[in-house]
Amino acid sequence: MTITPSDPSTPLVISAQQLRNQRARAIGNFFVAMLFLAPSLVIFISFVFVPLLKTIQISLYLTDPIGRMVAFAGVDNYERIFSDKDLWNSLKVSLNFALYVVPSTIVLSLFLATVANARLRGISVFRVIFSSTIAVSSATASLIFLFLFHPAIGIFNYVLDLAHLPRVNWLTDASTALISVSMVTIWLNIGFNTVIFLAAMQGISQELYESATIDGANFWKSFRHITVPLISPTIFFLIVVSTLNALQTFTQISVMTRGGPIDSTNVMVYLIYRAFYFNGQYGLAAAMSVVLFVIMLVFTVLQFGVFERRVHYS
Repeated sequence: MTITPSDPSTPLVISAQQLRNQRARAIGNFFVAMLFLAPSLVIFISFVFVPLLKTIQISLYLTDPIGRMVAFAGVDNYERIFSDKDLWNSLKVSLNFALYVVPSTIVLSLFLATVANARLRGISVFRVIFSSTIAVSSATASLIFLFLFHPAIGIFNYVLDLAHLPRVNWLTDASTALISVSMVTIWLNIGFNTVIFLAAMQGISQELYESATIDGANFWKSFRHITVPLISPTIFFLIVVSTLNALQTFTQISVMTRGGPIDSTNVMVYLIYRAFYFNGQYGLAAAMSVVLFVIMLVFTVLQFGVFERRVHYS
């Protein structure tokens, strides 16, 4: 049996044996690829899917003081948390925190990347300065800013004194605590985002800018009609990643405010942490974790539905 191409000008004739050989090679290549991917798949399944399924299971049970499942509760844990005002307060705080952090980080990072992409003397020093935050851990940055925000000896209030302005209780006032923690998070994220933006900008051909200049376009028009469309996949990627990171922020809250004052910084992750480790409410903590997962999934789907339409991949 032979298979002849429909185009008579093509001299190729494929036999059934050759087709079987091609299938065998494709199957062999698939198993070789799976063999190389196996270590990563095992780690991914062990530390992502298995814990996720275990969390969903625990959320449906009542547990004893050491976390063992003792009785099936169905959706009782979910009914309890949705009737608890602490969950709604934490959800509101988490959304406000993401609203403070994500747009500010994206805009500032885009501005710094634009400056860093300029051909100026000494620009490499500037790049090193803004990218240095990548090497600073969240815990270290939080401890540093604890001293900077100190109401008595902090440098921020010292600057306000020099300007003859009233001092601010940055972390002990419910009206400023979340904004203060947001400032630390923005400072931590700017370095990474700026490096990613800068890499995307440097991948744009200079010929496009030269052609736009010849056509009479100024800097703003070139930035709006060339830079932004061509780095839109990067902008979209960073918006999604920054939103997920903001909704999962824990270290800054734990080190700087511990959810206070008056639960003004009690984000959902810290609420889950307190329910699990401090109160021993393992089923409730698992249910809140599932709710947070669903919220993050919904945000991601919405972002893909809204922002991806404006992304130019070509």
